[in-house]
Amino acid sequence: MRASVGEFLVIASRHVDEPARVGLILEVHGADGAPPYVVKWEDDESTTIVVPGPDAHTERRGSSGARSH
Repeated sequence: MRASVGEFLVIASRHVDEPARVGLILEVHGADGAPPYVVKWEDDESTTIVVPGPDAHTERRGSSGARSH
């Protein structure tokens, strides 16, 4: 996975009745956009260091719409 500061990390829910977890990437600590990332989560505004698993992807939001990676 590669990401940039300002993109959103989206982690799919493991349960059908739960929404995905979404957070803004504040820092990228790996080379060339690789994890770990410092993420501020939308649901509770906490900030954590994340090494995403295979259930995650990034999205770029803006005036041109969302773009998934």
